[in-house]
Amino acid sequence: MSDARPADRVTLAAIAAEAGVSLATVSKVLNGRTDVAPATRSRLEEHLAQHGYTRRAAKQRSEFVELVFHELEPSWSMEVIEGVEDVAHAAGLSVVLTVSGDRHQPGPEWIDGVLRRRPVGVVLVFSDISVRYRDKLRASGIPFVVVDPAGDPSPDVPSVGSANWSGGLMATRHLIELGHRRIAAITGPEDMMCSLARVDGYRSAMNAAGLPIDPALIRYGDFHPSGGEARARELLALDDPPTAIFAGSDLQALGAIAAGAAAGLSVPEDLSVVGYDDIALARWMSPQLTTVHQPLRRMGEEATRLALRLADGGTADTLRMDLATHLVVRGSTAPLAASPV
Repeated sequence: MSDARPADRVTLAAIAAEAGVSLATVSKVLNGRTDVAPATRSRLEEHLAQHGYTRRAAKQRSEFVELVFHELEPSWSMEVIEGVEDVAHAAGLSVVLTVSGDRHQPGPEWIDGVLRRRPVGVVLVFSDISVRYRDKLRASGIPFVVVDPAGDPSPDVPSVGSANWSGGLMATRHLIELGHRRIAAITGPEDMMCSLARVDGYRSAMNAAGLPIDPALIRYGDFHPSGGEARARELLALDDPPTAIFAGSDLQALGAIAAGAAAGLSVPEDLSVVGYDDIALARWMSPQLTTVHQPLRRMGEEATRLALRLADGGTADTLRMDLATHLVVRGSTAPLAASPV
């Protein structure tokens, strides 16, 4: 029997058009590539079989999305993890969790490992990813998206972030409306764009209210409780200490409240504190924490949806998605107490 293709056999381009996907996606399925969403792969395999095409057996079939952090801070990371898992599981995929590198990008050992594992897609919780890593992932057909609460990825990197400047503005405006004038800001590391954006929002709110910005009231921390406590101790030791603190993370806010207690101050009677992130712990602290809600879970969801869309041969409507933040008022802020006469 001849192996020649019948003259009336449907072309791969026609199958791609019929299935509503790109020719590249059809080629990936036909050649056993693993970087195609399961539902799309199954649908295309049916089309290919109907028209006499047989998919080559894949040497290794991946059925997972890889999620990469530089560190796992349980109260914060779980929000992102749950968002990624929800979307991945709905697509019939598992999630593999990897810890590598620093806050800027994964370590050099990671790129070789992910190329061997060949996940359907990668979600990275980093400030950016180097050109060299991007090129290797793209050459291997592994789509990637950066979840960006901490940085400002290159323009050609698909990313999901949040409105950090607006968050800083809302937090500071809330304290101003309560009558506070000596308002301090403890933001994150100076080399992280989100830290700078949040403190820029703080400055904008102070300027709009006609309040002076005292450089001594702006401190850079590390987003952890210990850093928040250390910076707050410095602020509260000033000759003219603040009556309110905007902390660039809920964990730093927790540290600031501890520093206030050590100085004999009660929150919110003597010191108002606003956090950032709205992690689950914010609702269980005493007092409950007024904070800026950053949609961490939804950021994980949207990043995973985009990674799967790219794996399916689709394109991004926009490479940069910034989700809205909003203020959640609870018990750690109060009107400025009147000075004793």
